[in-house]
Amino acid sequence: MTTDSARLLRLSLALALGGFGIGSGEFVIMGLMQRVATDLQVPVPDVGYAISSYALGVVVGAPLISSLAARVPRRGLLITLMLVFAVGNMASALATDFWTFVGLRFLAGLPHGAYFGVAALVAASAVPYHMRARAVARVMSGLTIAIVVGAPLATWAGNLFGWEVAFIGVGVIALCTALLIRLWVPAQSPDPNASPRRELSALVKQRVLFTLGVASIGFGGMFAVFSYVMPTLTEQAGMAERWGPMVLMVFGIGTIIGNFAGARAADGNLLRAIPLILIWCALIQAGFYFAANWAVAGIVFVGLVGTSMALGPALQTRLMDVAEDAQTMAASMNHAAFNLANALGAWLAGITVKQGLAWSSTGLVGAALAIGGLLIFLSGRALEKRNRMPAGTYPKKISTDDGNPD
Repeated sequence: MTTDSARLLRLSLALALGGFGIGSGEFVIMGLMQRVATDLQVPVPDVGYAISSYALGVVVGAPLISSLAARVPRRGLLITLMLVFAVGNMASALATDFWTFVGLRFLAGLPHGAYFGVAALVAASAVPYHMRARAVARVMSGLTIAIVVGAPLATWAGNLFGWEVAFIGVGVIALCTALLIRLWVPAQSPDPNASPRRELSALVKQRVLFTLGVASIGFGGMFAVFSYVMPTLTEQAGMAERWGPMVLMVFGIGTIIGNFAGARAADGNLLRAIPLILIWCALIQAGFYFAANWAVAGIVFVGLVGTSMALGPALQTRLMDVAEDAQTMAASMNHAAFNLANALGAWLAGITVKQGLAWSSTGLVGAALAIGGLLIFLSGRALEKRNRMPAGTYPKKISTDDGNPD
């Protein structure tokens, strides 16, 4: 392995570890709802407020941090974000009442979007232009691996030793990430022309808004299916509940495969990859509607639905191309959009089931959202061609300065 390859590997591992910690912290509470509710003396459904609070923190934190930290060197910003995430999770473990816990989950969610956005930019700047999406995928691999390993392991530890242990463990991962970023991620010189106003300009750029619209709508299909996958397979397909952990693992493996496959497709031809991925999402989510009548077929399609994660690195790379000089804001808002997709997909799927349709109708909701995302993308491209906009203006080289102690 060459020196450059070793440096890239260390950088990727450090940034992916942060994604692993964030993913573990985000998903673990879903497996600890009963324990949290019992200890904090609230009904189990009320724990959903803590999940929503975290998601709200992501949506609020992405634009707020991106604008206020416009002139902060990226390595220093990543370290700070991990330290805030560590504090939010460790403090969550010390909460003595439910509403304090809810507030601390909001705090823990604030760095989420900004971390992934900035980490994606740092990773992309370390590789040749045609390998950006795969660099982004390596960062996001921490999140997908958390679904398979991190969240289940934290859930096991939380149920065995107390839910507080799970959040303390996530905090420790965040602290380790901060240290590794300091050691393995080279310093990058801050842009002297950066400003909050310039970053906020991303929110009025037509192509950025269209791309965020694709993320908010098109990505919602995966969450529409995943949010109700267990009752769908147990109630409709007759699957035994003991197979639940395996179902979640199959889904997680699907997200890992989709993440890297989507990145490779995006590096090959980004503007072709995004609509093809959305068509794939629509087909497999519609297929889940039929497959969920049988346990084995349903489980297979759960894994295929997980491959919808292919959209993640593709959209992140597209934002790099269209954000112009508001890169941090656009990249961070992508993950805020993913959280909106999560909320929208789960909400629409829940309404459908409450109307008396089959549990597997969540797959039809997912397919409709994927088609909606495709229509948004095609509309954006049509306007882009009409206005004769260039394909992208991503800076192909970002200056670094290892001697700048940020």
